[in-house]
Amino acid sequence: MKQPEMQNKVFIVGILAILASAGICRAANGPSAGIANGPSAGITVHVDKPGAAISPILNGIFFEDVNFAGDGGLYPERIKNGSFEFADPMMGWHQNVAGKGVVKGFSVSSDKPLHANNRHFLHARVESESDRLSLTNEGYRGIGVTKGAKFTFSVYARSNTKAAMRLEVELLDAEGRPIAAAQHLSNFAAEWKKHSCSIEATATDAKAKLRIVVQGTGTLDLDMVSLFPQETFNNRPNGLRPDLAQLLKDLKPGFMRFPGGCIVEGRTLDQRYQWKTTIGDLSQRKLILNRWNVEFQAPRNAPDYYQSMGLGFFEYFQLCEDIGALPLPILNCGMACQFNSAELAPLDRLDPYIQDALDLIEFANGSATSAWGAKRAAMGHPAPFRLTMIGVGNEQWGPQYFERFGRFAKAIKAKYPQMILVSGTGPEPADNGGDHRFSSAWSELRKANADLIDEHFYKSPEWFYSQVGRYDSYNRQGPKVFAGEYAAHIQNKRPGWESNTWEAALAEAALMTGLERNGDVVRLASYAPLFGNVDAWQWNPNLIWFDNLRSLGTPSYYVQKLFSTNRGTTILPVELAGVEKMFASATRDDSTRDDATRDDAAGEIILKIVNAEAKSRDIHIDLVGAKDVRATAEVQVLTASDLGAMNTLDKPTNVSPVVGRLKDVGATIQHRFPARSLTVIRIHARRFP
Repeated sequence: MKQPEMQNKVFIVGILAILASAGICRAANGPSAGIANGPSAGITVHVDKPGAAISPILNGIFFEDVNFAGDGGLYPERIKNGSFEFADPMMGWHQNVAGKGVVKGFSVSSDKPLHANNRHFLHARVESESDRLSLTNEGYRGIGVTKGAKFTFSVYARSNTKAAMRLEVELLDAEGRPIAAAQHLSNFAAEWKKHSCSIEATATDAKAKLRIVVQGTGTLDLDMVSLFPQETFNNRPNGLRPDLAQLLKDLKPGFMRFPGGCIVEGRTLDQRYQWKTTIGDLSQRKLILNRWNVEFQAPRNAPDYYQSMGLGFFEYFQLCEDIGALPLPILNCGMACQFNSAELAPLDRLDPYIQDALDLIEFANGSATSAWGAKRAAMGHPAPFRLTMIGVGNEQWGPQYFERFGRFAKAIKAKYPQMILVSGTGPEPADNGGDHRFSSAWSELRKANADLIDEHFYKSPEWFYSQVGRYDSYNRQGPKVFAGEYAAHIQNKRPGWESNTWEAALAEAALMTGLERNGDVVRLASYAPLFGNVDAWQWNPNLIWFDNLRSLGTPSYYVQKLFSTNRGTTILPVELAGVEKMFASATRDDSTRDDATRDDAAGEIILKIVNAEAKSRDIHIDLVGAKDVRATAEVQVLTASDLGAMNTLDKPTNVSPVVGRLKDVGATIQHRFPARSLTVIRIHARRFP
């Protein structure tokens, strides 16, 4: 459908969800006023005719380390390339001369390294007591510090020099001025040993730097240089950035998919993500090139984009636990990205990949006495994580994928028959001309009795409106659907967070009504990507944007939050009068739609209505079968008069929900729904028939 045509239509969908309590957001903008009213319309909700159950974990999140979402984002390590393992081992480090000294006193060595997975280290040689060898680290587009914030500086060091060597550590602001008292480390031994000290910032700076200065006469080896905040989410050791993790928790996600999509595949199999190299002591984890390092041309290329694996599988599982989400790890299936090398692991060499999946399940769920469960326990978590789902491959397609998925499914189901397996349909949500990837995937995976089939769609807002009824006709018997990656992309997409407009978010809200109405078929759904660093992004739009000090939820974030915090349990039928023909411009022309839910135990009905028209609408709502309805109800409105409206770091809640009260509520309700809005009305009824 052409854009001008859709913008002149009304799109109204009623969805009932039920929840005992829901998280409410504050907003800066209110419902639009002074907008002309359209003709009256009616919605009849059959509370007395419950249908199928909705997935209790329908709305979730998908984390991928793109846009510096991991290092430089959710994982708050401030030092870039502290292990000297980048292709250019000195990337991120800059040499300085403090006083008189030897400029070329540093080199990178691999002689007797700290660990085989961490082969390189910094070797400093000081010729004279009066020399000061100085290096600064630039961090991830700067080092973000706030006044009074405390950090732990740590480093592995060794020295074979008889004379005492010393290491001075200090924070500098963007102009090179000290903003923390200098700290000193000494007493280095001939063997590798970890040394640490505390540093407190005396000023706020988003672009600070760290300087280390080597003093003495002789040599000093340094590795795993770290500057880590002492305040982390839930006060976890090696924990996460609090504001970003809290934004995730506030979504109340039912699940979290990780560690990504394309990074799981890798451009080649050697560059694929391997979970076993991401656990254990940080000094033993293996850094890899992030596939987004070279995927795009300037200005979106990122030659300094690597994965330190400080944020590894243990931390992912721990985050899921902390935010109340079920974990959904995705593993490589023996196929590199088919858009890059399309490299395949031969079928007779697929066993190690399958064993990785079996071992991961044991790592997550095995007893503390099992081989891999013991490794989890040694990291501080003797109790199992609640792993119930695992994904095999990302956006693979074709016969090679179906055959490999079958091998994985046979082995995993034999040992863990209750494990839910996620398969995929490739990168598109439909066949493209003579390309039958999508339909053939459904055909083959249905034959294989797949549990969940992953569909991805990055499309225009018009496409989103047209697909609201997408899952109405899907087979209710299965396989079930995982809408694993979706986001509305506006035409002439703008840079950075400017692509996250209200136009895109409103279209996503419309589609989500269809996901919820079909919550018996669509078991999981997640927006993608999750994070974007405003100074280092490769892909947009994204759900959450951040810099070194601040963060914001986009309009799409608040749409996701309204749905996820108001999730229902049972689908109810809805009849539309006076709106069905307008709605038919998107999908169907019949007047009855199963797009409501209820929860007897909670006793609350929540009506979600999307009005995508440029004028407000008066709607008459009839709740058939609801009794003892409380006279007041809570209403939450997410709207903006300008489709191009967005949130910024300076105005992070420019487009966010307004909470109010609706009076004179009963079994019938008359309400005006603002133009271009998502409205959620929570209605309390003490009993249902």
